[in-house]
Amino acid sequence: MDLDALRHGDFSKLGEAVTDWEQMTKKLADLQKDAESNLKAKADTARWAGVNATVSREFITKTAAEFADAHTQADSITKILSDTRGELISYQTQLNAAITRGAQQHLTVIDTGEGTFTVTGNTRPDWASDPSGRTGATDQKAVDDLRDEIQGILTQATQSDSSAAKVLRLLVDQAKYGFADAAYSDRDSAAKAVAAAEKLAKMAKNPADMSLDDIKNFNRTMATYSGDSLFAERFTTRLGAKGTLQFWTEMTSAHAGAKGSELARMKSLQNNLSLTLATASFSDSEAMRDWKKNLVAERNTNFRGTDAFSPIGALGSQVISSLMRAGQYDTEFLDDYRKSLFKADKVGGENNTDAVWVKGYDALDLVFGDGNGRDPLEGLFEGLSHNPEAAVHAFDSKSDLDRLLATTAYTDRGPSLGHALEAAVTGVGLGDSMAVAPPHSETQVRIMANIMEAVAQPDGGADLVGRGMGESFGHMAASYMPEISRAFGGPNSEAIFLSPSDAPAGLQRTDVTRFLSAVSLDPSGRAAIIYGESIYTGSLLDAHLSDPSLFEGNRDDVLKGIARNAGIIEGISARSVADADIQASVETETAYNESLEDQGNFFNTVLSAGIGYGTAVLAPSGPAGAVYAGAGGFITGVAGMAVGRLLEGRELEGAMDEAVYRNGQDLSGTQDSVNQQTQWSVQDALKQHHVNAPEDGTNTLIGNAVNEGWESSETILRDSQKRPN
Repeated sequence: MDLDALRHGDFSKLGEAVTDWEQMTKKLADLQKDAESNLKAKADTARWAGVNATVSREFITKTAAEFADAHTQADSITKILSDTRGELISYQTQLNAAITRGAQQHLTVIDTGEGTFTVTGNTRPDWASDPSGRTGATDQKAVDDLRDEIQGILTQATQSDSSAAKVLRLLVDQAKYGFADAAYSDRDSAAKAVAAAEKLAKMAKNPADMSLDDIKNFNRTMATYSGDSLFAERFTTRLGAKGTLQFWTEMTSAHAGAKGSELARMKSLQNNLSLTLATASFSDSEAMRDWKKNLVAERNTNFRGTDAFSPIGALGSQVISSLMRAGQYDTEFLDDYRKSLFKADKVGGENNTDAVWVKGYDALDLVFGDGNGRDPLEGLFEGLSHNPEAAVHAFDSKSDLDRLLATTAYTDRGPSLGHALEAAVTGVGLGDSMAVAPPHSETQVRIMANIMEAVAQPDGGADLVGRGMGESFGHMAASYMPEISRAFGGPNSEAIFLSPSDAPAGLQRTDVTRFLSAVSLDPSGRAAIIYGESIYTGSLLDAHLSDPSLFEGNRDDVLKGIARNAGIIEGISARSVADADIQASVETETAYNESLEDQGNFFNTVLSAGIGYGTAVLAPSGPAGAVYAGAGGFITGVAGMAVGRLLEGRELEGAMDEAVYRNGQDLSGTQDSVNQQTQWSVQDALKQHHVNAPEDGTNTLIGNAVNEGWESSETILRDSQKRPN
């Protein structure tokens, strides 16, 4: 920065720009609020059908998100500009003060252009008569000190100005269309993020030179900035696609067999690097677009560690997939990468898929402490599990879904595939929670129907449950209780079994029955079904008793319908376990009781945080005007109390030491459990909504309805599959 530019700079124009941006930010905040509380909120609870169920609602959701990003970007720009203006005015004040002080010491400061300047001492008029021979009014030290002070001020001002311009350009470049979601409170924080990224990228280009302390500091910095958009984009693009793959190859090669603190550090590094790359993938800068394209192009490249003994290392696809296990990657990037990987995976058919990825490529262990990363689809599936939209795209094809499910018999990808399928059909990413979960789209319901059909196949479909997907299938069943209930309720049952689903009648009863039967043989799957049924029952009771207009008819008919449904669903589950002759196993009983506790903690956390992961449509909504159960309603509502009872193992009334659903009960005991749990939920709902009803009469009504459903479950199960005598 030229001396005169700072010395005489008029920052009023910049001040006006800051004011304009402040006003724009305020207006965008109002628009964001309006978009979220009116536009999106109404879209979430509206009854959509046909094209509107997909195109219109998706457009509204993305539009609301764009308003939020627009506000975030405007706010960041405002703060960076304001902060930079304040700094430049401060440096201008310091500069003028220094020049004034110099003048008082008979020093002259002159701008010589192109960022240079001179400081000279004024010539004394009487220098010729001075016996000392001094020609100036001051000494050289004073000249040097002022020069250094001014240079320091100019350097800082230049850095402030140039770094502000740099981060503003990077910020705007993050999105080719629309707005970026990067948020910064001042120029300095943004500049530090970019500087840290450039430092780490430089280190990562020479991984062999990184000591354990270097890795420790590298990881600490990455943990700090992994969610920072500018940091992630700058680090990733500076390192390059090939450099990124080579860096992780070198890390896994150099630290193969790590144990103790070294293993913990490497696992943490893998996690933070994954999160950083995921954040970067959302950038739409030209450099980032090139990185994503080049990364996919490197999928068949052989990567080896510098000191590797084998000429065969790991494929690029294996390396990048090992870094997809944490964080949400951009949908478009996942789509492109997934298409290429699915195509390569098909070469092995169904029964030779493992050989496609393992054979020959076994010199590197790419995942610290969690498998070896040689099957790139495992990492891809974990990546899809964090991005429901991309997961839906991945499994929209029934042929792809059927083939991938079949490959689990010959690979270890079952658990990760289960996670991805769970995200696809529930619309909520692994570990996420949402204030209001999205209703199931027609596509999601179709995928769920295809999954149920695959599991329902009589020639081994139930085997899928035992390949590490039982818990995920259980969560899916819990999320689809409205559609499952509608399948058992039949035509004209929508007034009782409320659902926000775009395809509430999209499941086939026979497939549903066989699916529930198979999943119930997995302890975690069965526990999830019980919790899901209990939560949906509580949600229905909450909705109907708070708004009697939802059902045109006698209230007892609603209570009977809900109770009968509970008996059917849990009857199918319990009879399936009894048919398999595994209930008496002490080992199975222990696993099931532990699963009840584990799944209870899972669903309790979900309900406490809001409607979220695995419970996407447990909040019922009916026709126009129906109550949509919100996040807070479950915490103290009937559903929350039902989960609490199951979690604490509350004892059956009138049966000492016999806990609901626990202790290896036979069919009769399980029937008593669902009966008791349903009666408790009804009484909770009546009390919560101040509905006067005779307790004994209501309990009798509910008990009879549950028993009726329980008896019906035997017929439904017998009609859907062969049962033992």
